[in-house]
Amino acid sequence: MFSQTLRRAAAQSARSSPLAGRFTPSPHVGGFTLNDATKFGGIAATFGVSAGVFAVFFFGEVPRVRQDILQKLPFFDTYLDRTIAPEDNPF
Repeated sequence: MFSQTLRRAAAQSARSSPLAGRFTPSPHVGGFTLNDATKFGGIAATFGVSAGVFAVFFFGEVPRVRQDILQKLPFFDTYLDRTIAPEDNPF
């Protein structure tokens, strides 16, 4: 009886059970899978957009940034125009 169990165990591999899960290695680069890359990429894009919007509003009052960068954009050219009307000019 003991030898019969050994023969059966030797003939049966560890993964031949129908209830055992199938393992397939997922492709990765540097330990990051495609799922990880899309998750971290979305988070990084959100932080990048929020940092860009912050920079536009923070540096928007600097005249050099406003004239050289922001007024070259289609909508911001009239929105950021800071010219004083002639009737409001005290000189």
